[in-house]
Amino acid sequence: MAQDWARPVVHWEIEARDPERQKAFYADLFNWRIGEGFIMDIAPGIGGPEPGPAGHIRAGERAGVTLYVQVADLRASLDRSVALGATVVAEPFDVPEGPTLAGITDPEGNPVMLVQA
Repeated sequence: MAQDWARPVVHWEIEARDPERQKAFYADLFNWRIGEGFIMDIAPGIGGPEPGPAGHIRAGERAGVTLYVQVADLRASLDRSVALGATVVAEPFDVPEGPTLAGITDPEGNPVMLVQA
């Protein structure tokens, strides 16, 4: 049997009711360079695991953070998440020229996106 591997966070998102205020907060707090527009890109940082996950800020109905976590087998990970108390909120879908994603909420309702390259 193949050795299991850690599932790294590969992307994250901060959803905000007031994205400009959130942009100012995170830029000041963490010295992040944050882009403009509907999706405000945040480049990966330095000093940690390279290249590190990038992220973005976008407008939304709630304030919160969504983790995007890479998995080896999307379907198996979805099934396992449900067995552990998660709820599937988005069945697997392909991002054009990108990975396949699926969305869950953890047992307390926090959003997590599963990513399979």
